[in-house]
Amino acid sequence: MWKRIVLILLLVFSFSLSHSSAAAAAGLKSYVDTTDGYEFLYPNGWVQVKVANGPDVVFHDIIGVTENISVVISPVPEGKTLKELGTPGEVGYKLGKNALAPEGSGRTAELVNAAERESNGKTYYLLEYTISLPKNQQRHNLASVAVSRGKLFTFNASIPERRWGRVKRLIEESLESFSVY
Repeated sequence: MWKRIVLILLLVFSFSLSHSSAAAAAGLKSYVDTTDGYEFLYPNGWVQVKVANGPDVVFHDIIGVTENISVVISPVPEGKTLKELGTPGEVGYKLGKNALAPEGSGRTAELVNAAERESNGKTYYLLEYTISLPKNQQRHNLASVAVSRGKLFTFNASIPERRWGRVKRLIEESLESFSVY
C-alpha cells in the first residue's frame, strides 16, 4: 500500500514539475495578483512597467517596447455575468469600439475572431483583432475577457503586425493562461 501511495505522489510531483518546466521552456514566466484575483504567463524578456491611471498591470518587451500585455479591471452591474453582458461577438465589438479604437483616436479595430471557453467554472471570451493606426501602422491584438466578483477583467496583448508571426505562439499561450478567481 505504501508503495502505491509513494508511486502516486511521485507521478503527481513529476507531472507538476514537467508542467512548470514546460512553461519555462516555452519562454514564459508567471505573474500572480492575489489581491485582485488573476494570473497569467508572460514572455521571458518582458518587464513590468508602472502606468498611472491606466491598466492594473502592464508588461512589455524590453527590446520591442511596443509589444505589450496588460490587464484592465472594470466594474460591472451588480450580479451580471459575462454572458449577460453579451455574446463573444457583441462583447468583442464593444471592446473594439470603446477601448481599442474609440471615436476620434484615428484607429480602427476589426474583430477577426470571437470564441468562448470554460475553465474552472468561469466563462472567458477570447477575442482577436487587427488594429489600424495612423501612418499605415498595423497591430494584432488578442484579448481574454472574464467576469469575477462583480468585476470585468480584460487581458489584452498588443503586437505590431510585422512581429506577429514570430511571437504568435507565445502570445496565444499567454492569453490562454489568463485566469481569474
